[in-house]
Amino acid sequence: MESVTLDDIEAAAARIAPVVRRTPTVESRVLSDRVGAPVLLKCENLQRTGSFKPRGAYNRIANLSADERARGVVAASAGNHGQGVAWAATELGTASTVFMPLGASLPKLVATRAYGADVHQVGHTVDEALIAAREFADRTGATLIHPFDHPDIVAGQGTVALEILEQVPDVATVVVPTGGGGLLAGVAAAMHALAPHVRVIGVQAADAAAWPSSLAAGAPTALPKMATMADGIAVGLPGAVPFAEVAALGTEIVTVDEDALAKALVLSLERAKLVVEPAGAAGVAALLTHAIPNLEGPVVAILSGGNIDPLLLTRVIGHGLSAGGRYLELRVTIADRPGALSALLAVVGAAEASVVDVSHSRTASTLAVDEVEVSLTLETRGPAHRDEVLKTLRDAGFGVRAEP
Repeated sequence: MESVTLDDIEAAAARIAPVVRRTPTVESRVLSDRVGAPVLLKCENLQRTGSFKPRGAYNRIANLSADERARGVVAASAGNHGQGVAWAATELGTASTVFMPLGASLPKLVATRAYGADVHQVGHTVDEALIAAREFADRTGATLIHPFDHPDIVAGQGTVALEILEQVPDVATVVVPTGGGGLLAGVAAAMHALAPHVRVIGVQAADAAAWPSSLAAGAPTALPKMATMADGIAVGLPGAVPFAEVAALGTEIVTVDEDALAKALVLSLERAKLVVEPAGAAGVAALLTHAIPNLEGPVVAILSGGNIDPLLLTRVIGHGLSAGGRYLELRVTIADRPGALSALLAVVGAAEASVVDVSHSRTASTLAVDEVEVSLTLETRGPAHRDEVLKTLRDAGFGVRAEP
């Protein structure tokens, strides 16, 4: 299979330079302190359409012939690739059609239409949407713009690495959120050509990690199932083009769990003041959990996207705060008599925890006739304070069950 060369990536950089943003790379003091080495964030969440995807999409469509562009382009996407294709096609005067799953995020659906695409919702997964996109291409003559499995896409995504080398010339490690592998392969190819000493590491969500088993098998291998909040990297089968590049270069892959993704998103929002989607925060999650052995700095973590549904953001923030010890959910059994709930809340107040939510039930089968179960959600100052609140309640004689 033809590999992606430095010439391909540099040509893509020249091609897209007039239209894409040169995104900033900013230092993160909190991450630097956590990992013991300088950490910088490459803010592709600030790219046009909110992710790195326009780089590859524009490069791919710009390379089509006039006749191919006249027949239009088609894509399948959960959101970011579709927005990138829609924007790039409009920039180049080409009609675009995007197939999205029925459960696609409403903001991503609306944005894809706003960038100029004719959007159809089909199936429940990107794979099902891709089948529909292929059928549309066969029927109409439109060119399928695959999200990651094409040399032009990989070359376009590799332009991120050229910017990193210009912005952080002494970079030692680059951490890359990874789904189908287009961004990872492009970055790895560019680094191998220009700075082979730089360590490139892909990060996958643990419950949607097709790359480790694929690399072990020596060929792209489909996952039987996957489930993650990080829809931008939820890809069940690596692309053949990126796989060949990544495997040949010996690029490493690590995984992170859902709690780590949620904590990373909250940290990016709270400390870096950057809105990042769960997939875009995967590199930060790997750094927070020390998932990368023998890490050397300076480290650049690519924030690959910032397109997150506000409803999901609300849930993920809550999950991240809970995982970080900032929320405490517990159940307490108290006597069913006047003043008992007030006494419980007085102890909570004395422990300096803030009540977020409180409810009580008399109907649980485990309760005696004179008992009430109180469910509390408390805001705490972190893991140490969380433990202090629990100890204070138990020392006061309350039977407490903390939710995991």
